Amino acid sequence: MRTKRGASRYDLAALIELGRHLDDRPAALKGGTVRDFLTVSLLKVRNKLGETVALCPNAVQKEYERRHGQRNIVLKARQLGITTYIAARFFLQTITRPGTLTVQVAHDQSAAEEIFRIVHRFLENLPELVRRGALKTSHANVRQIVFPELDSEYRVETAADPNAGRGLTIQNLHCSEVARWPGDAAETLASLRAAVPRDGEVVLESTANGAGGVFYNEWQGAERAGYVRHFFPWWMEESYRLQEMEVEGLTAEEQAMMQRFGLDEEQIAYRREVQMHFGERVQQEYAEDAESCFLASGNCIFDAAMLERRMQALPEPIEKRENGALEIYWPARSGTQAGSKQYLIGVDAAGGGSNGDYACAQVIERATGMQCAELYGHYGPEELARRVAALGREYNNALVVVELNNHGHAVVAQLRTVERYENLYRCGNNHGWTTTVVTRPQMLETLAAVVQSQPELFASRRLLEECKTFVRHKDGRAAAASGTHDDAVMAMAVALGARGK
Repeated sequence: MRTKRGASRYDLAALIELGRHLDDRPAALKGGTVRDFLTVSLLKVRNKLGETVALCPNAVQKEYERRHGQRNIVLKARQLGITTYIAARFFLQTITRPGTLTVQVAHDQSAAEEIFRIVHRFLENLPELVRRGALKTSHANVRQIVFPELDSEYRVETAADPNAGRGLTIQNLHCSEVARWPGDAAETLASLRAAVPRDGEVVLESTANGAGGVFYNEWQGAERAGYVRHFFPWWMEESYRLQEMEVEGLTAEEQAMMQRFGLDEEQIAYRREVQMHFGERVQQEYAEDAESCFLASGNCIFDAAMLERRMQALPEPIEKRENGALEIYWPARSGTQAGSKQYLIGVDAAGGGSNGDYACAQVIERATGMQCAELYGHYGPEELARRVAALGREYNNALVVVELNNHGHAVVAQLRTVERYENLYRCGNNHGWTTTVVTRPQMLETLAAVVQSQPELFASRRLLEECKTFVRHKDGRAAAASGTHDDAVMAMAVALGARGK
């Protein structure tokens, strides 16, 4: 008869052996993998009726399992079960492969707690002999489970934690709702991915949230980066249908969808229902294709489709300086020739340093509003003033318009006293431009109108990317979406606002 310690060692050896064969397809399982068998036989979830049941993969989960790679990005409609399935997949790897660290990163604390409840449910419903033996935990709280016998660990973090993943080696990384991560989402994601070795597994997953930002950029560049792209539309969820609603007068669009995707009238009825309740957000929450869900989401104050078309047609800058911080689109035309031009520079200042906002200067032609150059980088007031003064002199002693909010006063002081730059915009007795609750909406409306009517005036990819993530928030204020920047937008808004004066 084995002792408890002996039983623990026996269970541990059995678990490790399973870990070596998770993706094998033994004949006894009739085409299924060992992982599939363990998922259904060991793992429990709470269904939509609140019942604890076996995790039987749905169509979306099966399709993910069929196509997944080491690096994956998932664009999806809401509530398809992807987060639960990734948690299950990574949980099995954590409890069967020694030395495994799994980290799931949610966009906020509430979502992190919900993910961890899913993982705790997996653990609590395992056979008692295994749970009290090889999988006995030494540490378990609201964000961490440690299995000392395996030297493995399961963590759930939030993207708001700047230290998430730092100093770790992560075998399994799941980044959830990346499009809604706060702060500098790109920096957070870069830090986490740096912790994953080449043979580790990464999943980036989200619903859409505007045609810009870190998740949008990751989706667009996925194939070049070696990521498998997975798109899951709403109709892959079997429960998304209405039986009690009679469908009358099918539109041409509905008929085309039924023919193309094999939808039935119950699914069309469900589609009509969500369109009525979600309005303009329906494509975001119930995605139907991998393009329109980005363009239709995020409450962008600019015309997202127009921005996309302009970005497709953008020429390369004629010159890049300072490792791309300064881009030249049209050189200055100066001298006494008939073609001499006048220019204006809108400046959005920042505090400097490698973190936080960028400083930006936009050079436009005064007569037409054509964007001629853009300076963009982490510059403090002194360095920004020096660079702007040089740029102003290059562009025929351009009129420099510095937004005074925040660090703008320091930039103006440097321009006047150190750089001796005299052609500065004045408003009353002040040098510089003051953005207020009155002038800010006017500036942004002017910029949005020009983007709509004359997109060919803009040549900066950085500017257009920021426009795509410049959204109207719940309080009605227009600003950069969480985790993105608006410095190029505000510098251009200042330039066009001053030009209008």
